[in-house]
Amino acid sequence: MSSMAMPRTRVGDRGLGIAERKGRERAEREHRITAAARRIAEGEGWSAVTIRRLADEIEYSQPVLYSHFENRDAIVTAIALEGFGELAKALRQAAHRSGDRGNALESVALAYLAFARRHPALYEAMFTLPTALRFAEADTRPELKDGFAALAAVVAPCQSDVDVATETFWAALHGLAELERSGRIRRSARDQRVALVVRGLLQS
Repeated sequence: MSSMAMPRTRVGDRGLGIAERKGRERAEREHRITAAARRIAEGEGWSAVTIRRLADEIEYSQPVLYSHFENRDAIVTAIALEGFGELAKALRQAAHRSGDRGNALESVALAYLAFARRHPALYEAMFTLPTALRFAEADTRPELKDGFAALAAVVAPCQSDVDVATETFWAALHGLAELERSGRIRRSARDQRVALVVRGLLQS
């Protein structure tokens, strides 16, 4: 028998490994739930997303779903957080592809509107449906702050009061996205409207 001592696994280390595995499995189940909810919502609308439908879709029992999310609003909240992370990434990529600050503002504005068009159900979860998210507060979630920061990054070079200017930029983009999505304004004039918004920021 070898005289080398085998490394001993402490009970605490085994416990940590089990906890990590359970944490991963829980995260995977939650991802399956939110992915199914997004898929149903994008195809059929949020009215089709119910706990029973999700349980059938992913073959989990309803009690399992409730052990992860208190109700449908909690699922929508989780999806909204995913959406803000994806939006921030899309906006940063658009800004990175731009040259000067005017182009960056325009590219980010167009990327924002494109995101809202491509993901209508996700955008609805982020801004319209009931959630537990709090905006512009001390306890605002990092994902929301990241989305705001992605807009602020292109506003900051041309404005002294960055927060107010970013809120105004965001409000303008959100209004344009919602009006265009509902067919209240002409899609053919999208570029002209964005140019007016950008010019207002650059000249103010």
